[in-house]
Amino acid sequence: MPHTADLRVEAWAPTREECLAQAVRGVCASFLDLTGAVGVRRRDAVVRGDRDEDVLVALLEEVVYWLDTEGEVPVDVELTPAADGLHIGLHMADAGALPATGAVPKAVTLHDLAFGRGAQGWSCSVTLDV
Repeated sequence: MPHTADLRVEAWAPTREECLAQAVRGVCASFLDLTGAVGVRRRDAVVRGDRDEDVLVALLEEVVYWLDTEGEVPVDVELTPAADGLHIGLHMADAGALPATGAVPKAVTLHDLAFGRGAQGWSCSVTLDV
């Protein structure tokens, strides 16, 4: 990214939910070595949005929230679509116990946000402040 305090993550997968999960994994792997990490607790929530892009932002904001408030990072992600939004299950590990490899994300931005379905499946790209 042109700005040194930005992180750009791109993800793709055959399904919407797997694309979202890959985005979470990409964000977390950008600043921690998750090799062998095991979740020690589960965080469940529902994220909502009028558009798929809004759901992506809400999901990543949930990740940043738990990192900022509890020092936890998801090492596995379960996503289930539902009428009231997207049910998320995050299997969390202690971020402080994992080797740091980069700058920690502080916020999700709307700059060049994209999420959609194409001929090859689903893809997304998002920028985070670090």
